[in-house]
Amino acid sequence: MTFVVTENCIKCKYTDCVEVCPVDCFHEGPNFLVIDPDECIDCSLCEPECPINAIVAEEDMKPEDEPYLALNAELSLLWPVITIQKDPPADAKEWENKEDKLQFLER
Repeated sequence: MTFVVTENCIKCKYTDCVEVCPVDCFHEGPNFLVIDPDECIDCSLCEPECPINAIVAEEDMKPEDEPYLALNAELSLLWPVITIQKDPPADAKEWENKEDKLQFLER
């Protein structure tokens, strides 16, 4: 099993989660984070660190979150690892909990 970064992270990209990961499985894109499912050890340390509940356990995913499992796997192969917390985008608060954000994902 793995943890999955879901839609709510898009354009928010809070990085509170990356410093607690013992295996450095987070990868950073322009406006989204992903978890490498092959590296994730299912420790659950990252999930409570996300201030907007964008990280879920694979077994707890809602049907609308299921495409994000494949997206995390795909993008983790392309994006660099992130291990240090950074400031969120200036407009992150404006994007919290908005729906249909996949169209804004920058690759």
